Amino acid sequence: MATEKDQVKNDFDQPVKGRSLWQDAWRRLKRNRMAFGGLIIIILYAIVAFSAPILPFYSYKYQVLDHQNLPPSLSKTAGELLYEITEKNMLLDAETQNRSSLNAEEQETLRQLKHKIDTETKKIDGKEEKVHNRKYILGTDNLGRDMLARVIYGSQVSIVIGLIGACVAVLIGTVMGAIAGYVGGKVDTLIMRFVDILYSLPYMLLVIIFMAIWGRSIFNLVFAVALISWLTVARVVRGQIMSLKNSEFVEAARSIGASQKRIIFLHLVPNTLGIIVVFATLRVPVFIMFEAFLSFLGLGVQAPYASWGSLVREGVQGMTLYPWRLFAPSVAMIIFLFSMNFLGDGLRDALDPQSKNRL
Repeated sequence: MATEKDQVKNDFDQPVKGRSLWQDAWRRLKRNRMAFGGLIIIILYAIVAFSAPILPFYSYKYQVLDHQNLPPSLSKTAGELLYEITEKNMLLDAETQNRSSLNAEEQETLRQLKHKIDTETKKIDGKEEKVHNRKYILGTDNLGRDMLARVIYGSQVSIVIGLIGACVAVLIGTVMGAIAGYVGGKVDTLIMRFVDILYSLPYMLLVIIFMAIWGRSIFNLVFAVALISWLTVARVVRGQIMSLKNSEFVEAARSIGASQKRIIFLHLVPNTLGIIVVFATLRVPVFIMFEAFLSFLGLGVQAPYASWGSLVREGVQGMTLYPWRLFAPSVAMIIFLFSMNFLGDGLRDALDPQSKNRL
């Protein structure tokens, strides 16, 4: 155990506490307000998304057909909105018929609707509930499902696809790039020519063909998107490994008889971990955008599950009359993607030794 005499001191005879690379990176990341704010938003998204089953949200798949396309409201219940919309439509019909008021039949229809709203109950998850007393903060979709619940449960799918896809792509790219960069020669040539061939192929077309052949499921979607996304990671890791493989610590490992596998994965890869973490962070929004694009084409997540991409596709179909159906998932996805990009940029600066004087 180090004594007080053994401690390193500065010019003012004060003890200096050492910091590791990751401690120093965390300190600089916290000083980057945009990146730290993005990290907080991402954590909040994750907490809300994966705690949804125990939070007081409505079911994302339960349909109340009477509540189709209800607008967002913080104060009015679904029954009040339904009554107002029905009455408004009847008054518009009366205007087209040059009538200034509703006839007896229309008034009776409104009375029956009011009685239904006040008394109707439905059994949901084993409990009787007055569904017309619900409040939809973000409105409902074309099947009467709560948009808030759809967006929150959709975030589960989108975030999981982004995280798993990025992790798989980074893992494959790191292994291939590290082997190619360290071994070199024919192995390097073979791997990199394979990468070049895959780069020359139309990426999205391959994904679409894969999804069409193997079926539309979340697993196939993640696998298809990760299939070629490792190429850039492999090139970057290869370059880093080539710049480090003749370093003193590698020569020392060789001199004591360390195997190539040990040198690559226990000495070289950990020294490129900063770049790998940054790439993983920046790939997450890319995967979410790929999934959104495929869902927009109808090749993504299938009902009853939803993702941000599938919700945007559904919202576009009725965006003129029901803009909230497009607005809610779009804003949720945009905020998350911006936060991930801010965090990725912040990590890049925090893990870059040359940026110490800037943060």
